[in-house]
Amino acid sequence: MPDIRGYHAHVYFDAQTQDKARAVCERARDLFPVTMGRMHERPVGPHPVPSCQLAFAPEAFADVMGWLALNRDGLVVFTHPETGDDLADHRDHAIWMGAVLPLKLAMFETG
Repeated sequence: MPDIRGYHAHVYFDAQTQDKARAVCERARDLFPVTMGRMHERPVGPHPVPSCQLAFAPEAFADVMGWLALNRDGLVVFTHPETGDDLADHRDHAIWMGAVLPLKLAMFETG
């Protein structure tokens, strides 16, 4: 079993929910040992919609995920572990809160 080095939670938003997403991410950053990334106003990487990344250590998983479950304010949150296998992390080990959206996984697939 691969080691989990950390987690990324991606809070998805659109033009109407961007401020709500920023508030959720900033509150998580202020409450927990979380690193908040930029508010990407367009899809980046495998993500199909704009998002903000919250990065945290395995030790913070229960607290961060429990808080997000209760405080995501209706936003979709996609979380995955960081094991070094990007395809498996995003495809096989994904944790969704809200709608499950199709990711652009081709960037992780090797010929």
